[in-house]
Amino acid sequence: MTFMTNNKMQYIRASSRKQTYQCSECLKKFSHKSYLIRHMRVHSQEKPYQCSECLKKFSRRSNLIEHMRVHTREKPYQCSECLKEFSQRSTLIRHLRVHSQEKPYQCSECLKDFSLRSSLIRHMRVHSQEKPYQCSECLKEFLRRSYLIEHLRVHSQEKPYQCSECLKEFSRRSNLMQHMRVHSQEKPYQCSECLKEFSHRSNLIRHMRVHSQEKPYQCSECLKDFSLRSSLIQHIRVHSQEKPYQCSECLKEFSQRSNLIQHLRVHSVA
Repeated sequence: MTFMTNNKMQYIRASSRKQTYQCSECLKKFSHKSYLIRHMRVHSQEKPYQCSECLKKFSRRSNLIEHMRVHTREKPYQCSECLKEFSQRSTLIRHLRVHSQEKPYQCSECLKDFSLRSSLIRHMRVHSQEKPYQCSECLKEFLRRSYLIEHLRVHSQEKPYQCSECLKEFSRRSNLMQHMRVHSQEKPYQCSECLKEFSHRSNLIRHMRVHSQEKPYQCSECLKDFSLRSSLIQHIRVHSQEKPYQCSECLKEFSQRSNLIQHLRVHSVA
């Protein structure tokens, strides 16, 4: 076996039939010299291919060609199942897992399977409790970039989602979707015990405590338990003597809104 060194390349002749090109940096082997040359750009960080539109640079010509489709909007890869088109072959391959239900990426902690590597990486933060996205305004940290983007609207007061019926605006798409059920009267969440239907999942969860008699909210003063958080908040005013509801007629104060409503009838009768 003979070795030849030229510009950090090593040429290995294993036999008269087989030739291998080895990277002197990481010892990775390649069957073609051109593959080794391309690979060496990983170490040298050389990017000889530049986009004429945005001047972004790439180490491979194939990556530049794929990138150009961002500008041309060309989508040459089509899904044979749903006919959806993609600009990159790798994106099509990932999409095909939607149809095949293939999930090749598994969490080593809980064994949950994922179709995308990026989804697994995001999921792993649940176990590691890593929150890499931080709000520059209040320094609050988030597990996902999408959560940070939603949170930033608290500071900017941006509400990009608008109801087409009443023009009410929302900071989150999920809140708009929930709100739309007010107009459509859709109630997709049904109680398995009494078949009562709800427009919001959170309302169903609260309702289920009627059947289970679960009371997860406890008063720290007297240890009384409540099924609803709102009931606990109202109850705490018994101890704090807080009365946030005031009658506009006589300025009398009440700890609960329902008591104020009852009291207002005194003035309406008079």
